[in-house]
Amino acid sequence: MTAIEIPDGSLFGLNNLPYGVFSTPGAPRRVGVRVGDTVVDLAATLGDDVFARPTLNAFMAQGHRRWVEVRERITELVSGDVPDAAVHSVDEVTLHLPVEVGDYVDFYASEHHATNLGKLFRPGSPPLMPNWKHLPVGYHGRAGTVIPSGTDIVRPCGQRKAPDEDTPTFGESRRLDIEAELGFVVGTGSELGRPVPTGEFGERVFGVVIVNDWSARDIQAWEYVPLGPFLGKSFATSISPWVVPLLALEAARVDTPTQDPEPLPYLTETSPWGLDIELEVELNGEVVSRPPYREMYWSPAQMLAHLTVNGASSRTGDLFASGTVSGPERDQRGAFIELTWGGKEPLRVAGEERTFLQDGDEVVLRASAPGVGGGRIGFGEVRTRILPATHT
Repeated sequence: MTAIEIPDGSLFGLNNLPYGVFSTPGAPRRVGVRVGDTVVDLAATLGDDVFARPTLNAFMAQGHRRWVEVRERITELVSGDVPDAAVHSVDEVTLHLPVEVGDYVDFYASEHHATNLGKLFRPGSPPLMPNWKHLPVGYHGRAGTVIPSGTDIVRPCGQRKAPDEDTPTFGESRRLDIEAELGFVVGTGSELGRPVPTGEFGERVFGVVIVNDWSARDIQAWEYVPLGPFLGKSFATSISPWVVPLLALEAARVDTPTQDPEPLPYLTETSPWGLDIELEVELNGEVVSRPPYREMYWSPAQMLAHLTVNGASSRTGDLFASGTVSGPERDQRGAFIELTWGGKEPLRVAGEERTFLQDGDEVVLRASAPGVGGGRIGFGEVRTRILPATHT
């Protein structure tokens, strides 16, 4: 038997217990929970085949009451001795995509980000579109290109037309960018024709991941009028391997910023789901931004309510992301298009001036939040390297 030691200051203590899917050499994928620097095999410790699956979906579909019961049982088990064969060093396992993603929706919920991009894309016009403060703006993404941390990104190709070019050309993206976001994983879905009210968010959403919604800004700028993002976004969306349970985030709940005008009744929250989560953006080993999620104008509960208000169904494993997280200061912006103001104000990273991403660059996103009972809890990281385009 093994008594799990949790290092002082660990972001993965008993007040966190995030879920993931892992494998060891010669063994199939299964569900584990991270405790300190170890991964605990839940099928081996709880004796439930739902944790012997290659994704979290079957467990998530069991519903909120079951999530609470399992969390309490895990806390009890890992506080004592755990069978040796069920405990693995986090450095010795392979982590996989934790959920089978049903649908993917990306929102645009940061007023700071939307204002900055409005100024960049539509100079001389009001930065926010007339609808922006009345509803959470979003678009449907591509679930099949949601990938786990550690998967390299091949530079995308497509049509692009620079302002000084007369006609579009085809080739590799010259303005490859990140978007530092949070993603929310639906645990129990909703029927077609039945909207989900904001008050059901806490029982329907299982947990939270870090998201990097990669963006080819030159492809995006040429294609997005009049229907919005398409090929500039659909080539890849990276997520962290650990799903932090919503149950672990009670101490992180805060009010959203003042919403003026007052939202329509279906978007009203009696207990807002703002979240005090700090993100970190690292480029080639150097931290270049710390976006604060507490600044997000629209809450995830409002996003889910808006996503379903027309009667659209939701399913176990659906992922909806916040859109780029940005704060009011330059070093709080969650995308390089903002950090460098469209490439006009380069960053200095490792002694070099940088605007958009170059081949060979490595980007790491991290996040942490206040934990119940004190200290902080972590979300792990999304680590990705940029590879050259394979065709032009």
